[in-house]
Amino acid sequence: MMHKYSLVILVIMIIFAAYAPLTPAFAQDEIKLSNLEVDLWPEYDRPSVLVIYRITLPPTISLPVDLTFRIPAAAGDPSAVALRQMTPEGDSGLFTIPYQRQVVGEWGMITITATVPEIQLEYYDPDLVKQDDARQFEYRWPGDYAIDALILQVQQPLGASEMVISPASDPGVSGNDGLVYYNKQVGSLAAGQTFSLTVNYNKASDDLTAANLQVQPSAPVSVTPGQNSLMTLLPWALGILGVLLILGGVVWYRQSGRGKPGDRPRRRRATASREPEESTSFIYCHQCGKRASPGDRFCRTCGTKLRTE
Repeated sequence: MMHKYSLVILVIMIIFAAYAPLTPAFAQDEIKLSNLEVDLWPEYDRPSVLVIYRITLPPTISLPVDLTFRIPAAAGDPSAVALRQMTPEGDSGLFTIPYQRQVVGEWGMITITATVPEIQLEYYDPDLVKQDDARQFEYRWPGDYAIDALILQVQQPLGASEMVISPASDPGVSGNDGLVYYNKQVGSLAAGQTFSLTVNYNKASDDLTAANLQVQPSAPVSVTPGQNSLMTLLPWALGILGVLLILGGVVWYRQSGRGKPGDRPRRRRATASREPEESTSFIYCHQCGKRASPGDRFCRTCGTKLRTE
């Protein structure tokens, strides 16, 4: 009889050991999220729902720490898993980190090692139900960790209408990109406590928001009177000025003698080899042949009277 009980206990222990690794660490009481911001962007750049987790850990948590988050298995691999930290220039930036994915039933278990308090996780949920113009999507938080503050924000797709959030959210507000956003302040949740939010809207086309979103200037560009004609003539004026500068440079370059290195030596040689034009007017003594100086009437060497004519 004792052997039968021992065999049953052994089988139970083997089964528990086999499934124990599949149990994520989110049930641990010591791990708690300070803030979890969830962005839901239906039909943004894919015909599904882009889900963005912005996770902040409390300053009291000991880092590094391993975290496991459940996302729908149908979503496949996350599109982004990153940590937010300071760059050498002092700016805050996202840096991609590795992760492990394990499928358990309807969930994909995404395990990461956080070395800083801020984490960003993104994935595309394909469970957007379409029936003619009607759209419906349900987001579920499975209660992986306790949360001090859970905040959800839903982006209304471009061209959508009759947006309804359940449970009710704050009234929609326009963002800087011209889209309407709905915020839902959920508050604190205990570990294992779930939360779901349903989004309903109508949309006549399958156009994606990102493909048709145009960035508008923050302020209209004003043009003062006469500025339009000035801007039209400015390129011509600059072109004429450029041609004049080029011509002036060419003339200066040639006059300076730098265009042909041999110009100056040749001029010096020509000057040095030239004889005075008045050399043929010199008078020579007919007696001794000595050249007389201008104005002499007698030879300075032999005293003979010079023949001036």
